[in-house]
Amino acid sequence: MALSDPNAKVQLDLNNPTFQENLFGLQKPERHAALETLAKIRQRTWAQVYRDNGLKWEKIISVRTPAGIDAIYSLRMTQSRRATAFRDGPYMRLLTVAADHDSTYGKK
Repeated sequence: MALSDPNAKVQLDLNNPTFQENLFGLQKPERHAALETLAKIRQRTWAQVYRDNGLKWEKIISVRTPAGIDAIYSLRMTQSRRATAFRDGPYMRLLTVAADHDSTYGKK
């Protein structure tokens, strides 16, 4: 994973089929809120994402990471939904939008 320019904006990768299914399956108000969050992230640098209290970017330690991924993170997409993602250089690669808060962290 190559580090990018600290002043460069975050680039989003929304191509994960599970993420797309989760996102498009949201009710209209939540879907719009999630899209607004994604638009907000696009305007931020990685340093700003890490510091943004509204996004609450947090490392998930309770879930085993797939080969080739250093860590998986959780971030707030809407008032009641969190997404999982990982950083890959300048990209935030989104994986899921959880049905509830606890499922983001692998809890039942």
